Amino acid sequence: MAPWKLPVIVAAIAVPIVGAFALGGGGAGVAVGALAVVAVVVVAARQRPLGPIGELPDDGKRHVLLVVTCAVEEPAEVRQISAAAGLSGEGDEAGVLVLSPARIGFLDRWASDVEGSRQAAQQNLVATVAALAKAGIAAEARVGDEDVVQAVEDQLQSFPASEVVLVNGDGEEDDAAVAKELEARLRAEFRHVVLNAG
Repeated sequence: MAPWKLPVIVAAIAVPIVGAFALGGGGAGVAVGALAVVAVVVVAARQRPLGPIGELPDDGKRHVLLVVTCAVEEPAEVRQISAAAGLSGEGDEAGVLVLSPARIGFLDRWASDVEGSRQAAQQNLVATVAALAKAGIAAEARVGDEDVVQAVEDQLQSFPASEVVLVNGDGEEDDAAVAKELEARLRAEFRHVVLNAG
């Protein structure tokens, strides 16, 4: 953090509280102070550590994590992903894990109804793993967190990958921002594949 930011943050918290005490008395000062505490807690809780993600495998083998946010079914899409990940399917010794984040909608999250999102992610996995198997690429599959970066970070705890490939459908929301964050933070080699991109 830049040295000038801390005094600015302290002033942004203290000045309204002192002003409320001076202008509105003790009750107003306490109320503004409580709001300041809530604001600080909310901001702190929303912050994510932005350190490096994952450890590289130490067994000397290739481990590829394919992160799919949509179903991959078409042979052309499988070829596009295989080329990006360097997977031939013919005697390839690489370990492949397909991860599909469970995309949870706003209302579903508040209603704690995540079952539909998890089923959709599992359907993406079934279609993708079947299409990869047809191309001769054996892969395991797992459903992950709704936040793509968090899902990758969680998965790399148990599956140290040498390469991570993010696969998005054309026009999916936030795919560029997610790709940029993963590229900046991953220790593993990173590639981003956008399917059906002209």
